[in-house]
Amino acid sequence: MQPTATVLVYSDDSNTREQVRLATGRRPAPDVPQVEFLECATPAAVVKELDKGGIDVCVLDGEAVPMGGMGVCRQIKDEIFECPPVLVLIGRPQDAWLATWSRADAAVTLPVEPVEFAAALAALLRSRQALSA
Repeated sequence: MQPTATVLVYSDDSNTREQVRLATGRRPAPDVPQVEFLECATPAAVVKELDKGGIDVCVLDGEAVPMGGMGVCRQIKDEIFECPPVLVLIGRPQDAWLATWSRADAAVTLPVEPVEFAAALAALLRSRQALSA
């Protein structure tokens, strides 16, 4: 993996995107690269950025409007060749089964709890790093 990791963050809510940035910090764990964020507020922007390549992990807001992150996740898992790992932000722990349906690689609840979120993101970055080694 490159010296920095690119994390795409999708949410129509700028506060949610800010929660993700703040919970991650410069790097979510000492053994993973520093993170650069690419923010998207629409599903079309997510697909456009993924088509360009260079994304290491996607963080998708399951509560986003007009299309939730779980729907976007399912779509990109079907349409994007070698889709990067996806972390979905869910509204309630009971929605974890929907995250599984969407084929998300991990899920954490909103509001973002920094320790839980950073651990989940770091695990996905490690898995991405292992695949590219």
